[in-house]
Amino acid sequence: MPITSAKHSLATPVSLSQRMLVAVGASLLGLCLVYFAGFSHIEAVHNAAHDTRHSAAFPCH
Repeated sequence: MPITSAKHSLATPVSLSQRMLVAVGASLLGLCLVYFAGFSHIEAVHNAAHDTRHSAAFPCH
């Protein structure tokens, strides 16, 4: 019995418009999260974002 190897590709072709839609969606989600954490009146959320910025050596003020 001969041994055969079947190649199956998991990658599917993605159009440029689909990639752009994903990139724009991810950017909007990121901006919403940054805006929420930066301007949150919930002190725990704001402090967590503030401490994370400092731990990443990102100037925040």
